[in-house]
Amino acid sequence: MKPHYVADLKDGQVVMSLFLVREKEIRTSARTGTSWLHLDLADRTGTISGKMWDNFAALVDTFARDDVIHIRGRVKLFNGQKELALEQITPAAERDCDLADFLPHTKHDIEKLCAQLGAAIGAMQNPWLQRLLKSVVEDPAIAPKLKRAPAAMTMHHAFVGGLLEHVVSLIDLSRSIAAHYPELNHDLLLAGVVLHDIGKIDELQYARGISYSTEGRLLGHITIGAGMVREKIRAIPDFPVPLATLVEHLILSHHGALEFGSPALPQTREAVALHFLDDMDSKMAAMRATLELAEISADADVWTDRNAALRRELLRTEAFLAGSDKQAGQKR
Repeated sequence: MKPHYVADLKDGQVVMSLFLVREKEIRTSARTGTSWLHLDLADRTGTISGKMWDNFAALVDTFARDDVIHIRGRVKLFNGQKELALEQITPAAERDCDLADFLPHTKHDIEKLCAQLGAAIGAMQNPWLQRLLKSVVEDPAIAPKLKRAPAAMTMHHAFVGGLLEHVVSLIDLSRSIAAHYPELNHDLLLAGVVLHDIGKIDELQYARGISYSTEGRLLGHITIGAGMVREKIRAIPDFPVPLATLVEHLILSHHGALEFGSPALPQTREAVALHFLDDMDSKMAAMRATLELAEISADADVWTDRNAALRRELLRTEAFLAGSDKQAGQKR
């Protein structure tokens, strides 16, 4: 078992542990001309910067980005942030590593999430949409990726199984919203829920670290997903053309605005509902991740660090209220 995790590191602590290399770069100070090896080191609990100032030249070519290394170093504070002063680096053999230690993973059971997805598809009333969704999620080239893919690089559900967790969360939300707005076509909305981010299975790479694939950088998940679904629709004889157009519109418009990458604005009830459900679920998940990280921090304040997805710090409501209760007790 890995002895030290990023989230548990304390200032001044001596660390001897395995980490995944997320970034690797030799940097040079423009002012002093001094060079050092800079690494971003990760495990399933987070990422920390590491710096090696001496004797790194012979080590640079012994490991690469997305490799696992064994390090010895000490935790230091720099500009209020923890980083590792590295003293020793040794490449680790894959047989000595459990990759589950290095990639964050959904807390939910993957097979249960798959069962929930399958049950929702099985309950659909529209035979065309049901057949389409089954052809996607049961495809042996897609299903294993759907079980592992994250929903994003960093913004939300950025962990193994994150895409599936996101989809199942949206399935639950779609039931509630369709019950409240009966004019919505629930089967069409469900198709959008399942398919809107399907392109992320190929947009992202997630074998060791989470990064963009070449296809993902060049095309993006909306284009990739729309192409995948178009091929599946073409493989179903006599699939209604208007229904195919509505399904593709859900994928193309789900970001909600042209400046956010959608080539079309949501122009149906189901597309508008999908956009806002997707936006809410992604933002709530991003908040959850930031607040959970603050909870396990020994020096946590009532305010979290900046949340990148929302571009703001977040108030830890429970901690704030607990502090207010203590102050009220002291006044009494």
